[in-house]
Amino acid sequence: MRKNLQFMFAVFFMFVASNAFAQTKKDLNCFEIYEKAFKERGSFQISDNMYRNVMLSFFEGDEVYCVRGKVRVENGYISSIFYYYDDNTEELYEKNFHNTEGKSVRVFNGISELIINADREKLRVVFIDQLRPKKKQRQVMEIPDDL
Repeated sequence: MRKNLQFMFAVFFMFVASNAFAQTKKDLNCFEIYEKAFKERGSFQISDNMYRNVMLSFFEGDEVYCVRGKVRVENGYISSIFYYYDDNTEELYEKNFHNTEGKSVRVFNGISELIINADREKLRVVFIDQLRPKKKQRQVMEIPDDL
């Protein structure tokens, strides 16, 4: 009886531990979902241009919230950031911003470096339209049951 209880406890503990450490898509925040996709599929080149459909991911402690925005890239660096309101109007993000080293913000693989402003807000820009498409998968042949 005691061995059965120990075995059941061990199985229960392993089940709980595996579920606690497994990170499903539901557990990922808005930024992590795109970050994972960019790591898997890569990004098209971010050239100098105005990008009108980007995701601005703001980090506040353990919380992340994402808003739609637009960004101007000049000489390979993010030069201005705008965010959209729900009525599709936009406003310039007027705060001076830089990367963690106090320099201009660069973009790597479709996602900017961590951006910090004078108020110590932290954000990253995700160029969602620059995500490469999924690779084609071979179509599996289904065999009919009545053969």
